[in-house]
Amino acid sequence: MRLVCVLRTRQMSREDITILLGKDWSALQTLIADTLISDIGLLNLVNGEILSHGGKMLRPMVTLLVAGACGSGICEDTRLYAAATELLHNATLLHDDVADESDTRRGMPTMRSRLGPSRAVLVGDFWLARAVDLLLKASTRDLVTGIFSKTLSDLAEGEMLQLEKAGSAGTTEQDYYRIIYCKTASLFETAGVSGAVSAGAPKELVDAAREYSSALGLAFQIKDDILDYAGDGELGKPVGIDLREKKITLPLLCAMKDSPREAEIRKSVLEIDAHPENCEEIRKFVAERAGVEAAGVILESFVDKAVKALEAFPQSRYTEALAEIVRYNTVRNK
Repeated sequence: MRLVCVLRTRQMSREDITILLGKDWSALQTLIADTLISDIGLLNLVNGEILSHGGKMLRPMVTLLVAGACGSGICEDTRLYAAATELLHNATLLHDDVADESDTRRGMPTMRSRLGPSRAVLVGDFWLARAVDLLLKASTRDLVTGIFSKTLSDLAEGEMLQLEKAGSAGTTEQDYYRIIYCKTASLFETAGVSGAVSAGAPKELVDAAREYSSALGLAFQIKDDILDYAGDGELGKPVGIDLREKKITLPLLCAMKDSPREAEIRKSVLEIDAHPENCEEIRKFVAERAGVEAAGVILESFVDKAVKALEAFPQSRYTEALAEIVRYNTVRNK
């Protein structure tokens, strides 16, 4: 319990974390850039643009930090797995934008809208292939190949389940948690577990890494879904995108719980294409039923679960950083 109390008195910024990781963070960025080099000019141009507008790289950051938290240090296999998770993540974003017919992501035009769906899929395939190349270079690859393979399966199944449920507005709470585990938490889990494996961690630390990173991933996606109802469209994630795509997420599920209007609201979601004005009515329903607040309570439970899992590790700056990453989900606006 002492670990949790200490961690709550100290905050680390993303810059603090990258400084902590030092040369390993720099080596990771170089490894990713070098892995994506091709003799195809257009591919190099597109890859460069994706890298220049990259996100926070949370998944590879988790891989490095977990390895550091295990006590034996970050090694070459750690960096290979970290880079592979980032390439795999971006490959899925490219593919998801095609599946969802998305023209923008985080306020920027998607590669689907700029290149067309076929080319965007091919770029995603290239990133995926290069991720596999990285895995094959690791000395401990036999211990993680199945983990990465399961994640690829989870990602595909999660996307298909989400599309299926959007077509009927029939998403249940059980469906929702399966979707967000498959589409988001599974890759976070792979990032954490592969980091522990690369460090030669004992089973109890591998299990703790799995519990931490899975809870982190669930918290991350729940926060995203909250922002779809309560975010600031100018500062962070644009609001209402999920609803316009007929995705029923946690704030709406919480609002519909025990409501006599559930069937009516689901019908309104299903008819959004023909009646876009339904979006505002549904948002009002969620506000009246305190759906965002209820989802926020569930978010906090996953944050607490992730922090609790860190008690298995020796206390260090690495565990402190891991705790800050998961707590960031309670305050972020994008």
